[in-house]
Amino acid sequence: MVTKTILLAGTALLVSATGALAQTPAPAAAHADPAAAAGQQGVLIFTPDFFADQRPNTALDMVNRVPGFSVADGDGSRGFEGAVGNVLINGSRPASKNDSGSSVLSRTPVPQVERIELIRGGAPGIDMQGYSVVVNVITRSTASREHVLTGTAFLFEGAGDAANGSYQFTARDGERVWGFTLSDGVSINDSNGVGRVTRRAANGTILRDEGYYDDQQGGGQSLRGNYADAFMGGKIDLTARLGQNDYSQFSRQDAPNVLRLNSYSEEGTSGEIGVVFTRPIRPGLTSETRFIREWSEEDGASVSNTRLGTVNSPEQRFESRGNDSETILRSLLRWERSTTLTFEAGGEVAYNMLETDQAFLQGGVAVPLPSDQIKVEERRGEVFARTTWRPRTDLSVEGGLRMEASTLTQSGDADQEKSFFFAKPRLQLTWTPRPQNQLRFRFERELGQLDFDDFAASSNLSDDLVFGGNVDLEPEQRWISELVYERRFLGDGIVSIGYRHDEIIDVIDSLPLPGGLSAVGNIGDGTLDRLTVNVVVPLDWTGFSGGQFGFRNTWNKTSVIDPTTGEDRSISGVRPSQPVFILSQDITTWKINWEVVYIDHMRQFRYSPDQISGFHGNDYFEAAIEYKPTPTLSIRAEVNIWNDIEIERTVFANRSPARPVAFVEERPTDPRTFWQIRVRKSF
Repeated sequence: MVTKTILLAGTALLVSATGALAQTPAPAAAHADPAAAAGQQGVLIFTPDFFADQRPNTALDMVNRVPGFSVADGDGSRGFEGAVGNVLINGSRPASKNDSGSSVLSRTPVPQVERIELIRGGAPGIDMQGYSVVVNVITRSTASREHVLTGTAFLFEGAGDAANGSYQFTARDGERVWGFTLSDGVSINDSNGVGRVTRRAANGTILRDEGYYDDQQGGGQSLRGNYADAFMGGKIDLTARLGQNDYSQFSRQDAPNVLRLNSYSEEGTSGEIGVVFTRPIRPGLTSETRFIREWSEEDGASVSNTRLGTVNSPEQRFESRGNDSETILRSLLRWERSTTLTFEAGGEVAYNMLETDQAFLQGGVAVPLPSDQIKVEERRGEVFARTTWRPRTDLSVEGGLRMEASTLTQSGDADQEKSFFFAKPRLQLTWTPRPQNQLRFRFERELGQLDFDDFAASSNLSDDLVFGGNVDLEPEQRWISELVYERRFLGDGIVSIGYRHDEIIDVIDSLPLPGGLSAVGNIGDGTLDRLTVNVVVPLDWTGFSGGQFGFRNTWNKTSVIDPTTGEDRSISGVRPSQPVFILSQDITTWKINWEVVYIDHMRQFRYSPDQISGFHGNDYFEAAIEYKPTPTLSIRAEVNIWNDIEIERTVFANRSPARPVAFVEERPTDPRTFWQIRVRKSF
């Protein structure tokens, strides 16, 4: 077995002119004991030999095996600050939000990786973007040409097979890197299958007992190009993408003399361009300017038909057509006063727009809805300043302040304009009191990004729901306090325990509207308490060579006052718990890696004025094996099995505080087992 090496990175970290972390030579550390190295600083360095047992093909394979780290590509929400992921390449994030870190790493071959830096709690020259832990992948400038072909087949038990593929080309020559990606994707859902729908009145009387079947299909094609090179004394990164997509979903409920059909279809186009220009002004002072432009157009329709006996109910149809865009210009200056102190200041301006035209028809007759034709525009500006200071080798302090001003303008069915101003302070302390032990504390005010779709009407016809838009929606605010303890052991082993408490202002959830409608809106203040545990245990010491056991879970407890009943309840869409157990092994002599994942249970519910709905599932099983006969070829097979998933609805007879139950509906489904077979070849 190849000896794994973790290099020490402490106060000797410097930032180069391109913003990439560079380490001063430290030959003695090259063979340092990982146990001794890991505890002395906030940055751990993983060299390629650390991953040799896994035989990775791409930089993404390597990052996925960094102990205690999980890739997050960001939520893609409006704006740049806080909406991007926890992966950096040479000290910087990709030029576009949608060209995610994992996407860039997937087209970066292993020979181009010099090292991977795990940055915990901050480091000079690194923009953490609100994450307590990020990775920084440092690449080589070796001249190369790389072609990567990937094909994946999805084989569903019974029916619904699908396949996708991509071709990636990347050329490198010194600082110049260019390439393109052609991809053909598919949309799959592992919860589709066959089941039954049972509806009972409050007294237990069966109102419906019908068979159920659902399925979906869809996908999209896209072309992305990337280019980076030296430019005007600095470096420029360019990316552009064009794509089109389509999606359809179908469900059927039937019984003697009963037929209920629901369908949804959508097609659209999208595109983006991104530019990042980084330039050293003088030693220690660097500027970065970023421009992002994204746009999309969509056209969709939901249709519901019901037949009882020989009588057809009037068809319900909800149509939607719209377009949206986002434009961001962001610039900053980064001053590295010393190897232990960095200052950063800058600003961001953005324009966001959503324009939608919707219609709800019953039997061909239009039914008016609040905000079914609307245009929402946001003009936003932000200035920020932050500093990273390492007063001692075992202590790092990151502090900053962002001040945001924005104006929301709505036109169409409702004309309205609102202006907002928010100050968003942040403080993070990282303390390594003893080798292998680290404490991270964060206190921050976060501002939630509004989903412009919530301003417009929407529907869920399969559950007999039609939603009005809400022109009075305001951003959700959170005061976050978080404490994380991390302990590393046995090289790859890690125990991480974190507690987080959020004081939430203007919780966004469902609220009642006149006329029996509901909408997404601000329902008052609430709280979130979260306990996170992540454990990884290497098993070589037991004789299980190359083996590893993992466990992770997040326990959430939320609280808010329901606007209909006036009683305390949970916040919609937050899963209370989802325990995951993982067992894996690298068998180097056979050139294979295998992994088994088991999820004991999961549960997620939404609360609205007229019903409580959601799902719970248990006994999810996933097994995968990957064979890498050569450094340029990998073959991966995976099987996904659910025991069952049950969707539940409790529908109330009226909106009085008591809310008597009209009926309870249960829809247990046995999802189809499906297999994935992926072949990836580089040359």
